[in-house]
Amino acid sequence: MINKTRVNDLQPFAELTPEVVLDAAAASGLEPDGRLFALNSYENRVYQLGAGERQLVLKFYRPARWNDAQIGEEHEFTAELAAAELPVAAPVAIGGATLLRYQEFRFAAFPFMRGRAPELDAPEARQLLGRSVARLHRIGALHPFRVRPRIGVQRLGWEARTQVLRSELLPHSLRESYSSVSGALLERVSGAFSAAAGVREIRLHGDCHLGNLLWNEHGPLFVDLDDCAAGPPVQDLWMMLSGAPAEQQSQWEALLEGYSQFAEFDSLEVTLIEPLRALRMLHHAAWVVHRWRDPAFPRAFPWFAEPRYWERYVQDLLEQVATIDSPPLLQG
Repeated sequence: MINKTRVNDLQPFAELTPEVVLDAAAASGLEPDGRLFALNSYENRVYQLGAGERQLVLKFYRPARWNDAQIGEEHEFTAELAAAELPVAAPVAIGGATLLRYQEFRFAAFPFMRGRAPELDAPEARQLLGRSVARLHRIGALHPFRVRPRIGVQRLGWEARTQVLRSELLPHSLRESYSSVSGALLERVSGAFSAAAGVREIRLHGDCHLGNLLWNEHGPLFVDLDDCAAGPPVQDLWMMLSGAPAEQQSQWEALLEGYSQFAEFDSLEVTLIEPLRALRMLHHAAWVVHRWRDPAFPRAFPWFAEPRYWERYVQDLLEQVATIDSPPLLQG
């Protein structure tokens, strides 16, 4: 017989039924009207509550990922940004607290913010986004995090590599290749971070990709700071780039044009873009294999169980080694 505690560790949201979500809202004084809609989220569980002007978003935190102090810093940073009139969804204080509890779950309530998917090819959209990120960074630079993690090679690189090597999802026939290529990649990433040791670290959004942005008539909305961390400012910029090298250079120039209106950009950070991309590649694979026992992950990433995915992935890592060895694609 499988121990129930162990099952709950592997499937931490198994008991989070719609009824439990509504009960949690009611117990916190939110007066739910029964209307509940699950939003797309893998790491946590997120729900839209209510309708009309009374809509809220409830985020139930994955147990054992962040401790209370780390979640508290996420909330403090978001509230600090909102107080500076940055376009963010800041947690709602209920009874003087933003981190709420119901049964074994921790959750927070956020205002529902209307918006659409970003359309960065619209005129001056990237300049506007650059200005918004720079304003966020000006607040982020005021003081450091105390307990939030860093964007660094150890956590996102070496520890991620170890998780993948321990996973049964990595085919045995590719273990040696993955070990060799990922090791070589991390040596280059470590060297790049050492060469850029003078780059400042500030409080960041940390996961500033288009999926964490909405757009309204005023511009971008930052909707999720669940991965906020300390690191180089370029971390919040490089994921906005896509396409051929010439396209990325044009996009980069537009972002920096807006960014430089509110904050200075250290051109040395350009050398960290491809190392940061490498860390994201390594960490993403480790994240999926680490969460594989959560039923949401095999449904969302079925290809992770296929050898051909891992063959392509090892090749992608090898190509990233060559990219880092080449001159930087972008000019700061």
